[in-house]
Amino acid sequence: MFVLYLCRKIVTMLFEDYKYHPDAKVRPSLLWEFDLDRFNWQLMRDVVVQRVLERGRMDDFYAILNLYGEEGVKDALRAIPYMNDKNMNFACVTFDLGKEELKCYTKKQSMPLHWNS
Repeated sequence: MFVLYLCRKIVTMLFEDYKYHPDAKVRPSLLWEFDLDRFNWQLMRDVVVQRVLERGRMDDFYAILNLYGEEGVKDALRAIPYMNDKNMNFACVTFDLGKEELKCYTKKQSMPLHWNS
């Protein structure tokens, strides 16, 4: 329990200073298949947040936090239909979310495993 508390404190300390990085931008390589000149950042929020969660660097996280705010990022994380276990745990610890709040977790729980694999 103490380890989880310590991890949460370290991660929140890393992300609290995103306001000091207002010029941070999401790397175009994360969204390589889209035309970023005509990209609707608000409409595609869930895609952007998922890409940054999966492959982003610290500046990418600063960019999405500046662009969508903490609540906007949390809402996007709740709506993402698939995350692997590592990313799901990172999102829960970093943004103080319960696994039950995530669509990907409830979707995973409703899918039966075949042959107990």
